[in-house]
Amino acid sequence: MKKQTLLKEQGNNRRASRVAALSGFNKFLARFRILIIGIFLGLLSLVAIGVYWISSLDIEKLVVPILAPTQLIDKNGEPSSQMISDKIAPVSIDQIPLHMQQAIVAVEDKRYYDHTGVDAFGIIRAAFRNVKEGGAAQGGSTITQQLAKNVFLTGEKTFSRKLTEAAYALKIESAYNKDQILEMYLNQIYFGEGQWGIQRAAKRYFGKDTKDLTLSESALLAALPKAPSRYSPLKNKELAVERRDLVLSLMRDAGFISKVEYNQAIVEPVQALKEVPSEQQNNLLGQYASYTDEVIDEAIELYGFTERQLLAGNLLIYTELDPVVQSAMENTYRNDSLFPESAPDQLVQSGAVIMDPSTGGIRGIVGQRGEHVFRGFNHATQLVRQPGSVFKPLMVYGPALEKGYDAKSMLYDGPLDIKGYKPNNSDHRTLGQVSLRDAVIHSRNIPAVWLLNEIGLQTGKAFVEKLDIPLSEEDNNLSLALGGLSQGLSPLQLVQAYSVFPNLGTKVPAHTISKITTTDGRVLAEAKLQADSVMLPEDAHAMTELLIDVVREGTGKNAAMNRPVAGKTGTTQLPQNKQFAGITGGSKDAWFVGYTPELVGAVWLGYDNTDSKHYLTTSGGQYPALIFKEMMSLALTDVPISEFNRPATGQINKGNVSKENVKGDKGKKDRDKQDKKDKDKDKKDRDKDKKDRDKDKKDRDKQDKKDKEKQDKKDKKEKQDKKDKKEKQDKKDKKEK
Repeated sequence: MKKQTLLKEQGNNRRASRVAALSGFNKFLARFRILIIGIFLGLLSLVAIGVYWISSLDIEKLVVPILAPTQLIDKNGEPSSQMISDKIAPVSIDQIPLHMQQAIVAVEDKRYYDHTGVDAFGIIRAAFRNVKEGGAAQGGSTITQQLAKNVFLTGEKTFSRKLTEAAYALKIESAYNKDQILEMYLNQIYFGEGQWGIQRAAKRYFGKDTKDLTLSESALLAALPKAPSRYSPLKNKELAVERRDLVLSLMRDAGFISKVEYNQAIVEPVQALKEVPSEQQNNLLGQYASYTDEVIDEAIELYGFTERQLLAGNLLIYTELDPVVQSAMENTYRNDSLFPESAPDQLVQSGAVIMDPSTGGIRGIVGQRGEHVFRGFNHATQLVRQPGSVFKPLMVYGPALEKGYDAKSMLYDGPLDIKGYKPNNSDHRTLGQVSLRDAVIHSRNIPAVWLLNEIGLQTGKAFVEKLDIPLSEEDNNLSLALGGLSQGLSPLQLVQAYSVFPNLGTKVPAHTISKITTTDGRVLAEAKLQADSVMLPEDAHAMTELLIDVVREGTGKNAAMNRPVAGKTGTTQLPQNKQFAGITGGSKDAWFVGYTPELVGAVWLGYDNTDSKHYLTTSGGQYPALIFKEMMSLALTDVPISEFNRPATGQINKGNVSKENVKGDKGKKDRDKQDKKDKDKDKKDRDKDKKDRDKDKKDRDKQDKKDKEKQDKKDKKEKQDKKDKKEKQDKKDKKEK
């Protein structure tokens, strides 16, 4: 009887287990269905938002009539450049030979007639090739995307910009057919030699209308948009022919032309015009492309103009451009001997800005080496890279001078561990103590970090923010002393920041535009500049004297000229990951920011895509100072040598009596008396600052100790709670068992 009861109970238990298991599975299935429905609804919502966003995009600018081109006026009141309007001489699709259309499709977007604006297969193919070849070997933009970028967008390299480009492409494809899009594209694209659009290119290179182009000529023109200067038959005929032949082979492989047509076209000699046709002669067309790009960006961001208004609005834009400075910069960047040797498949890039610190006027900009793509990426203004040691005068030494430190102040230079942060000097040696002057001259890291900790991280942050350097919430650690920002900076931002030193502590906003007018003189926009005093004149001059020594006998010797120069070098380390394991002495970025009494400039050098095959070697950090020296030497050839501005004597001593205003023996006695009074006051101020620093340090140590005790107590309590919880759970488990 007991056995039967036991068997019955076991059977009931098994049935209950099966029911429970089935119930659990049903619950899981129900939850899984809810999850799938949620994902589906989420995707549906994203699609709906995407469709609404794309439909709301305004593409009317594609067909807005064009006015006359806009002119840029330099600081001397002379015309310096003419903005190029991309549709000054448009042609319809029936005036463009079929082989010209096919040539551009073959080389730029071979799936053009198969996609709807965005080519997913092309993007995947480009991604695989980039991974295989290392770096950005190939892009995935379609003809429609390129059209959208040219008309609606800037050249910044961001995911959001790429996403917007794709959205515009989809909208364009929904509104126009393939022939219309191709027509607009061929009338928009840049073909080099200052020529925008196929009609102007045909006239410039071959002296004929688009409709009369041969197959060979069409292939050559289709070869140009990728790198117009490199493949120009006027600059490098061999490369132009090689590129033309590639386009012809792509056309043959795509079935656009027969083998016979290919063989005939490939032997046709290239006969490009050396002289500019009389109707196209315009020395201002496309001049100073990098500077013009920044003018456009400034007019859009500060004054609300559209790109199309600026390109062809028949306007006069009065700028701060100095043609002597700009030409000096461009000539320097044409001299390859001033730059390190590049890898075979990627050019060492660079960007530079020169500014007048007293007015804020930007005198010259070079945005990149090699071919400049209109509205392309500008390494002088759009680049964002870690600044390295050029940040030390801004984050550490500038605010330290304001706190009462001077060139002779002794700084700690030994093993340092501040809450786990352990900086090292570049030579991996410590000297025990160094003067502030030597720390700056030789760019020592440990003293900079130690000093920032002494004056307070918030003090350094407050100082750089006065210089218009943006900091994020992540920028809240002592690595800022060595330029370890979360976002990085551009050469333009560093020029603006350094300009306060030669300008005796006064910051004048950097700008390219003074005013914009119509051709009849009506002012549409005008710069209203607010000069701000962000640093005491004597502290700014003290910084200049330190940076003069950097060039005279420190890391910036390559920038030395036959006139006063001050400046700072900087390099950044390669990423600390497996890709760069075993590589020693290499750098990702190299900088020089410096100034003469007349001009302040910044130079950045590096690869766009840094990897184990593309980085700056040990010697790479020397080049920015050499580039700076060459630019400044050329720019100031005819400028008399002058000295840096000094604060008024009264300012230097922080007294009320100016030596220049006191005369005679009585004046000398008064000056001596005032000097003694000022020196005593300075000493008293320094002693007070030192006392305050000692007190701050003592308070910080006390607070750190208090925080540690509090944390230890908290950790101990958490440990006990965890132990009690475990014991309680063990008892419960034992009881249930």
